[in-house]
Amino acid sequence: MQTDRSFDYVIIGGGSAGSVLAARLSEDPATRVCLIEAGGRGDSWLVRTPAGALTMVPGWGKINNWAFHTVPQAGMNGRRGYQPRGRCLGGSSAINAMLYVRGQRQDYDHWADLGNEGWDWDSVLPYFKRAESNVWGEDEHHGAQGPLQVSDQRNPRPVTRAFLAAAHNQQIPQRRDFNTGDNEGAGLYQVTQFHDAERQGERCSSAAGYLHPVMNTRPNLTVLTRARARRIVMQGTRATGVEIRQGRRLFRLSARRDVIVSAGAFGSPQLLMLSGIGPGSALSALGIKVVHDLPGVGENLQDHLDVTLGFTSRDTNTYGLSAKGLGHLWGQLRRWRRDGGGMIASPFAEGAAFVKSDPGVARADLQLHFVIARVEKHARKIRPGHGFSCHLCVLRPKSRGRVFLTSADPMADPGIDPAFLSSPEDLELMVKGARLTRRILMDPALAPYRDQELFGVHDQMSDADWQTHIRTHADTIYHPVGTCKMGQDDMAVVDAGLKVHGVDGLRVVDASIMPTLVSGNTNAPTIMIAEKAAQIIRDSA
Repeated sequence: MQTDRSFDYVIIGGGSAGSVLAARLSEDPATRVCLIEAGGRGDSWLVRTPAGALTMVPGWGKINNWAFHTVPQAGMNGRRGYQPRGRCLGGSSAINAMLYVRGQRQDYDHWADLGNEGWDWDSVLPYFKRAESNVWGEDEHHGAQGPLQVSDQRNPRPVTRAFLAAAHNQQIPQRRDFNTGDNEGAGLYQVTQFHDAERQGERCSSAAGYLHPVMNTRPNLTVLTRARARRIVMQGTRATGVEIRQGRRLFRLSARRDVIVSAGAFGSPQLLMLSGIGPGSALSALGIKVVHDLPGVGENLQDHLDVTLGFTSRDTNTYGLSAKGLGHLWGQLRRWRRDGGGMIASPFAEGAAFVKSDPGVARADLQLHFVIARVEKHARKIRPGHGFSCHLCVLRPKSRGRVFLTSADPMADPGIDPAFLSSPEDLELMVKGARLTRRILMDPALAPYRDQELFGVHDQMSDADWQTHIRTHADTIYHPVGTCKMGQDDMAVVDAGLKVHGVDGLRVVDASIMPTLVSGNTNAPTIMIAEKAAQIIRDSA
């Protein structure tokens, strides 16, 4: 097989991190960059329209979505979990709820305490700010000149305001800004959404913010879509290129400086293992030649397990299936096309709360997403009528899982085992959180919107009843990380410069490098990781 073309950097995966890297590294016209993405361009009306997520996240037809599944989960009564992941330029930032959340200062300080110099909160804050064009303008916490537009929600629903009033009644402090390093409190999420006059109300994925504006104007940047990386080409223990399949064509691209893997918490460890980098005995058992025995590849999988509570409602000013609701939605679509506002611009998860499970806890350890719809099985089950839901997750779970190869076929899905609820502490904390969430939903402030309670939840539930409910209904809220973790211990995969231990010319840049899960949503931190990585790479060139 002949090498097709040569570049300075070949980036595998055009998602939240890869789009940032391609745009930033190609700012130098003397640097040749190639970005490889298995999906499409990520610029269709489904992606641009925030409400389009409803058609992509459930995974029917795998529209811009890998739509993975886990292996059966013992902690979830043997159920297989569902794992949507973006498959287009922009990755999961093209199909998510657009929520802009950084986590807590202590998350990043802990990374530094683990031996990752330069990843503490004070060191990463400039990269959050560099990425951001916040509608609030520039201040000590926010940037105003970055490619990623961050907006306030334009028209949150009245039921969301009632949720915030209910949280306040339950002694949860109000918070305007969740991104100062301390996120305790209840308020409205900010969103990755355009606020400029030309595109206001549209989704601002990482591709829309960083990549689409430059990908057709920079001669030193090549973007290949519908192209699947099969393996990293190695010469000894040096990465020199990537083997690609695009349609029926199989070819290689060479990288003079670095191959950069940005295929996400599932795809990055899978590609490393397919290339002979990973746990040696497991690779040998599949007939894969071991290039470098690196036992941590695929280990340390962490994710936010989520359980949903909710009610039906007679309020049709929400997403729901009814004649009146559909008529209302048509009017809302026309409004969105006119001025970028209304319900079509909603992130669905409008209300936020970061709360302590107990007053004695040092910092918030639970997160709530209040959703203006009746949500069941990731919107894969649609029932008539309207309602509202509240998602609950444990912010820093103890359970650890893994990603593994199911075969040596690069086209096969990876094996995904989050080992949800394998730690008893996670289940105990979820029970506390479920009780707290229900207290908020039962508050008088939400009385005008409540009708019938969903999922069999009732007043007299014991802890055992709640545990059964959680094991029966819980699933991911889409924050997998950690499978190529950064660190210096025996199970670390990359160092603080995101270079793969024991391999030259190879880096991993995406959510898989997080040693521990951040206390919140993971898209903004992933974009920050790519911004910081781009600077590290430029400085080392």
